[in-house]
Amino acid sequence: MRMRHVLTLTGFLLAAASVSGQAPSAGLDRATITRIRAEAIDRSQAVDHLWWLSEVYGPRATGTPAFEAASQWAMKKFTEWGLTNVHQERFPFGQGWSIERFSLHLVEPQTQALIGQPRWNSPSTNGPVLADVVYVRAATEDDLGKYQGQLRGKIVVMQPVRAVRLLDGRVVLRMTEADWSETMVVPAETAAGPSDRARAAAQFAAAVQRFLVSEGAAALLERGSDGDLSAGGSDLSWQTQRVDGGTIFPGNGGSRDPQAPAQVPSVTMAVEHYNRIVRLLEHGMPVKVEVNIQAKFHPETNPEGNGINTVAEIRGTDLANEVVVMGAHLDSYPYAGGATDNGTGSAAMMEAVRVIQTLGLKPRRTIRVALWAGEEQGLLGSRAYVQRHFQDANGYKLAEHATVAAYFNLDNGTGRILGIWGQGNAGAMKLFQQWGESVSDLGFRSTSPRSVGSTDHSSFENAGLPGFQFIQERLEYNSRTHHSNMDTFDHVQPDDLKQQGAVAAVFAWYAANWPEKLPRK
Repeated sequence: MRMRHVLTLTGFLLAAASVSGQAPSAGLDRATITRIRAEAIDRSQAVDHLWWLSEVYGPRATGTPAFEAASQWAMKKFTEWGLTNVHQERFPFGQGWSIERFSLHLVEPQTQALIGQPRWNSPSTNGPVLADVVYVRAATEDDLGKYQGQLRGKIVVMQPVRAVRLLDGRVVLRMTEADWSETMVVPAETAAGPSDRARAAAQFAAAVQRFLVSEGAAALLERGSDGDLSAGGSDLSWQTQRVDGGTIFPGNGGSRDPQAPAQVPSVTMAVEHYNRIVRLLEHGMPVKVEVNIQAKFHPETNPEGNGINTVAEIRGTDLANEVVVMGAHLDSYPYAGGATDNGTGSAAMMEAVRVIQTLGLKPRRTIRVALWAGEEQGLLGSRAYVQRHFQDANGYKLAEHATVAAYFNLDNGTGRILGIWGQGNAGAMKLFQQWGESVSDLGFRSTSPRSVGSTDHSSFENAGLPGFQFIQERLEYNSRTHHSNMDTFDHVQPDDLKQQGAVAAVFAWYAANWPEKLPRK
């Protein structure tokens, strides 16, 4: 493990002071920026974009008809606005998965409708299944062996009761001064990759599925994580309290690979309802549950793949062969409308290009908008795009690599933009400080020297390209909406979404017209 000294923002900017002494290009005057801001704030269509994406086309899981419909709708909008080179780019993904019907009921000792969701890629049950529930107390494969011959046709629970606390933690995350100060300090490097505990947990989960399948269990019910605290995001030390109360965060219950080992049908339940079942069993009470999962797998019949990236451009002028890419992932989890993850990011980036096109502005560089698929499975869409256009899987730089001026990404929910992660790129950070001044009254504060990952700008940065993610207020992102059944339009903050579109449009315009492309590390 390598260590590096803590370096503050001031140190980065001093180091970069000589990088960006150029005078700005024509078109970067205050009047043009004011027009962009006014169109994006006063005549914003971002909330309407989001309504269509989340209420009409959500959920938008990659590889499903709903995702393709959302992509087709976005292309229709791009075409209506007058963008060019509007197209899809497919890539191999595997089978998609969607929920057709689902119900879950406690039948004995009393009837109760239960809150839950099938886990992603769970197989279907054979119609409604009414069965006894068995509490399997097992922490090792040897423990599982004690239940051999006892689970055929049964519904299984394995987790103990989890305490449900009052909501007295940080549920709505707004950056305090202490949080903001932390963003300005580069931490020591830590070892990457899963921990030994995480690897062991994954191995045991696979062993559980093999055992339940071999024993003929009817279904598995679970309650999600063992705690109600979640990281606040962006590798900062802050934490947020998840809200429970019917909000659930389902995990994986299968694979998009049709050749993967079989699993039993599975459900993530609201912790309060799960706890009741376990307490009844602990008191020796017989418990019966009826579960009906009707899920549909969507085979990868298109030879180009089930993954779809959606792309359009505002063609540049004298530097048209250079490109500024504005990106966000269009795909969502399969449980709600995908409003904050990542309908907001997609809507804001769509709005950014709409604003520039509507005003009739002519950027020097081409501005390209890209709505990615497969982000939830590991940045698959943006990685495929980078490998196709800029740097192949073997690290060989393609001709288009030299044309990229910048990549900007939005993917952290409904909160307003506070700044941008600098990814340790001192020269770019100096420029961002200048550009950010034009939107400081909208809430843009500064540029952080820290590097963050876990979203699509990483695909660009890993290829040696200048890729960046905006810093956002997290609000209820990790406590309520991110990857949950409550990622709905209701939890979107309209004024913050309009601000996102305005800041993204201003940064796109600056990057497209600055004398030089953004520096590379």
